[in-house]
Amino acid sequence: MIERSAAGDRENAGEGVARSHCPPGLPSCRSTEGRIIFVERVDPDGDGDAHFVIVDPRGITAPGLTAIDVRKGLRPHPLPGPGDLVSAAGPVQTGTFGQSQIHALELYVGR
Repeated sequence: MIERSAAGDRENAGEGVARSHCPPGLPSCRSTEGRIIFVERVDPDGDGDAHFVIVDPRGITAPGLTAIDVRKGLRPHPLPGPGDLVSAAGPVQTGTFGQSQIHALELYVGR
């Protein structure tokens, strides 16, 4: 599987972020795009990943919200914060607290 991250990679010079795409043959994959409203910079389990919660009309985690789990190797530097745009694609998995979230295989950030 191809995993990509591009901090600051934008489709245009205005507001926007490159669109993430699901790889072929991954039926549980979903893509999303939205503004970050919460960042978990330090994961309590210590594996180095980051979590974002974004405003997303499709609402994978809850109505209007989607959580994105970003593993250490895909984590952008610098880490984006509230108000930044992100686009992510990956399989929907169950998180620590039983929530549905995207486990990012592809992630793009716009500011």
